[in-house]
Amino acid sequence: MFQDRLDLTAAQEERRHDVTGEDGVVRTRAERGRTRPLVTKSGQVMVSRIAYRSPGRSNVHPLDAALNLPEEKHSHGLRRLAAIEAARSSMEAAGAAVTRAAGVTIGKRQLEELARRCAAHVEAFYLQRAVSPAPDDHALVLTFDGKGIVMLPAALRPATAKAAAAAQGKLATRLSPGEKNGRKRMAELACVYDAAPVPRTPEDIISTPAQKRRKKKAQAKTPKGNGKPRSRRRGASG
Repeated sequence: MFQDRLDLTAAQEERRHDVTGEDGVVRTRAERGRTRPLVTKSGQVMVSRIAYRSPGRSNVHPLDAALNLPEEKHSHGLRRLAAIEAARSSMEAAGAAVTRAAGVTIGKRQLEELARRCAAHVEAFYLQRAVSPAPDDHALVLTFDGKGIVMLPAALRPATAKAAAAAQGKLATRLSPGEKNGRKRMAELACVYDAAPVPRTPEDIISTPAQKRRKKKAQAKTPKGNGKPRSRRRGASG
């Protein structure tokens, strides 16, 4: 269905005479039927559009911008899925999750590039985000966390790289307890948000034995579902 929609859009695309590239040069030649692959969460499709050309210049495809197509082969939806799964676990597990969800197999390097592209505009997003003041009766919450991330030797800070080069482990295959490996850099995250106060009493947090007994009695009185009882398997006679 998506392929049919793209084919219809390509058939309805009209020839233009005002197409220019980023270099400001007008593309005077037009060629229909220029295709490019697009891998989506539903599979791969082919996008056909008009290519506007000029000798010695790169082609311009206005329909790519109209359809909001990415520069790479994978769609924005697939990029978002890859970024979500990559943030949850390793790249290998993220690739397996994408394959289970969309039936699309993505290489590890391509998966890393998709996740990196999703984070390219994080700073610009927060700069243009409108933040309204919190109500006076809300609590202002600040939370911080840090995690040591193993880095490549070239990505270590000078002092850490020097310590890693000078370190001599007691064991040849692994580090002993208490040894600093000198391979990590600290990734730190700070979050600030407001929250509506939810007053609680000590009884809401710590229940007395009598409260626990009343809770168990109330749960026991709760009617259970009327599901179909499981039949017992009988042994074969003979």
